[in-house]
Amino acid sequence: MEQIIDITKFLDNSGKITQLSQKKKFRVATLCYLAEKFELNHNYTEKEVNATCDEWHTFGDYFVLRRELVDNGLLCRESNCSRYWKPKND
Repeated sequence: MEQIIDITKFLDNSGKITQLSQKKKFRVATLCYLAEKFELNHNYTEKEVNATCDEWHTFGDYFVLRRELVDNGLLCRESNCSRYWKPKND
């Protein structure tokens, strides 16, 4: 059974991410929360990924969110960044 990690201290009243924790478990949990905003079986452009990240945070750095989503396997991308997608969880 997965442990539920409380990330509310990293969200504002509207559910937007206010910061990424330095602690890995909170950082990954916050990124998982953001990854829920992306649909399975849908291809995204880099611009669409940026817009979604931008919509769900308040600290003005969607680049770091996009990179962290990819680095943590929560989003996949083509090597030329032409297409992003959410991987299926088996």
